[in-house]
Amino acid sequence: MVLGGAAKLLAQMRRGAIEFCVLALLRDRDRYGLDLARTLAADGLVTSEGTIYPLLARLRQEGLVETTWHESPQGPPRRYYQLTEDGRAALDAFIVQWRQFRDAVDVVLEGEPSQ
Repeated sequence: MVLGGAAKLLAQMRRGAIEFCVLALLRDRDRYGLDLARTLAADGLVTSEGTIYPLLARLRQEGLVETTWHESPQGPPRRYYQLTEDGRAALDAFIVQWRQFRDAVDVVLEGEPSQ
């Protein structure tokens, strides 16, 4: 692997999974954008807040999330995101595919014979 290759590889893996991580965070409760960004950053899944807002806008346009405005005790109102039924279905489908993909990669990486 060339210098910088690991960072590029991690960025590609993040890009492929981040939208479903957002949907998973919205599965149990509504959240506002900064809350999502901070949670994802703490887990090492995003590197800046600026990457989450375009993603949230796209998820909203695709009908996977909806938004509502709530007053904030600290400053202006906040836009909260909640999962739609289509978003829940997309997340459920991803989870099935992710587990199959992850298991297949693990088999190859661990050198186990395929069946």
